[in-house]
Amino acid sequence: MTDVDIAFPHMSGTPVRTLVEAFQETARLRPDAVALRTPGDVETVTWGEYANRVRAIAAGLARLGVGRGDTVGIMLRNRPEFHLVDTAVLHLGATPFSIYNTSSPEQISYVFGNAGNRVVVTEQLFLPQIQAATSEVEHVIVIDGRSDGALTLADVEADPAPDFDFEASWRAVEPADLATLIYTSGTTGPPKGVELTHRNLIAELVALAEYLDVGFDDRIASYLPAAHVADRVSAHAANLVRGIQITCVIDPREIASALPDTRPTIFFGVPRVWQKVRTGIEAKLAEESSPVKKALADWALGVGKRAARRAVDGRPQGLALTIQHKIADALVLSKVRHALGLDQVKLAISGASAIPAEVLEFFLAIGIPVQEVWGMSESCGGTTLTDRDNAKIGTVGKALPGLELKLGADGEIFIRGAAVMRGYRNAPEKTAEALDAEGWLATGDIGTIDDEGNLRIIDRKKELIINEAGKNMSPTNIENAMKAASSLIGQAVAIGDNRPYVAALIALDADAATARAKSLGLPDADIAALASRPEVREEVAAAIRKGNSKLSRVEQIKRFVITDSAWEPGGVELTPTMKLKRKPIAEKYADTIGSLYAPRAADPVVDVR
Repeated sequence: MTDVDIAFPHMSGTPVRTLVEAFQETARLRPDAVALRTPGDVETVTWGEYANRVRAIAAGLARLGVGRGDTVGIMLRNRPEFHLVDTAVLHLGATPFSIYNTSSPEQISYVFGNAGNRVVVTEQLFLPQIQAATSEVEHVIVIDGRSDGALTLADVEADPAPDFDFEASWRAVEPADLATLIYTSGTTGPPKGVELTHRNLIAELVALAEYLDVGFDDRIASYLPAAHVADRVSAHAANLVRGIQITCVIDPREIASALPDTRPTIFFGVPRVWQKVRTGIEAKLAEESSPVKKALADWALGVGKRAARRAVDGRPQGLALTIQHKIADALVLSKVRHALGLDQVKLAISGASAIPAEVLEFFLAIGIPVQEVWGMSESCGGTTLTDRDNAKIGTVGKALPGLELKLGADGEIFIRGAAVMRGYRNAPEKTAEALDAEGWLATGDIGTIDDEGNLRIIDRKKELIINEAGKNMSPTNIENAMKAASSLIGQAVAIGDNRPYVAALIALDADAATARAKSLGLPDADIAALASRPEVREEVAAAIRKGNSKLSRVEQIKRFVITDSAWEPGGVELTPTMKLKRKPIAEKYADTIGSLYAPRAADPVVDVR
């Protein structure tokens, strides 16, 4: 493909090849429409205001020496300033990139060293981490007040470079220029800097256009980290190119309360978000004080589930179920969607890791078909997507237009297309390992492709469990069966490589544990105290048995231990995107894992055989 081949047909009819061309055209079309907002309209930024701020910030950054080919680090929560700064940097022909807000000074030092940025834009909250990092950063810009040794964003905007030609600057940006760096989660070592060009991101939006037909009247909530490719594409890039309105949710824990305010037409959630929403709905329905209303809710949800199962199986609903479903939707299910704030969703997506089939079926039952996306940072996030009308639950759908899939001899999945990265930042050896001469990207995932072209992910190539008998098993499949069985299970880690049987580490979900503590009359109990309670252990054991019932005998968990703390994103056990860090977990819990294979199970090991 040439750059012209992947020019995006803007709403005005003008083809755009870069994010900055798209932004300028979008801002020109609707200067008075709101582009960025926060819940309750506490802050709003129109497209006209957005364009003026971008011009001012770009001129100020140029004064600091930022120019074509440079990099600028951003460490901000989900707030309008992220979009203003990121877009201004793009207009200089420079490359903005975000770092996870959970990053330690050591991690910041590594990323800044790899990126080579001399400027970072942040807020007061993260100044200590940045100031403690050892890096070559010359200018720290703070958006929310003054601090020693730092500029304010207002200072930058008020001091433009003399004779700066903004128009010439953004018009000089080429499709092959870097639009961002995405630093991988680091599950297998130090993070790699994925280099994504304007051409890559435009190609991804072209590929998604069939499913993401959005414009000025559409809305999305930005609450996932800007350092993650999902938010970078589905919110930021879609905002620049398609004009979708963004509601910035500064605290991701507040996303449930922000949805009724946002009324998103597009919503992306990682599996744990969808799981928590499901748990919240079930808890709300269970708390219904009126016996009549509770019975009605149970009936309606049951009807929805029957209809969903028939849809998944490809069977017709039949007249009786069709009538019941319409009544159930009118009386209960539509009200549930409205209460959630998801009644206007056109595209609901889950991605970043595998989602249990039970969760997908639940949302289909209440009238929210959740489509599963699969891809990598290296392919701009979305490579395959399930179809809204033919979900094929258990698969991650077919390749998006313009992207190709193939399987290696060992089942490894390879991707090729214009959305595939340029390479890894300053890592030619790793780039050569990932990309071959024909442009095929090795994903490290193992999968199968059915006769209709639907991809099924088996597991990560390096994470498959091979037990003492030589049986290959997917830990993700085992773990998802456990998490789907109980909201109390926040994380499950299946263990069994070169072992006689599968065992597990279980980390409680902090929110569910808090609710369970109250029900036990122990509102002040911490996770460690709850983990030792016989009621909690039995509840988890019951969930393990339920999960085991859906697995083959060899895959079933025989013993487990509940950890004495919840696992947080960005900690020892989880990446910022909540992927398991299996090697650090194995090292930290080595003694505990050993106890799971002792001849006799002793506290805190629970045997479920």
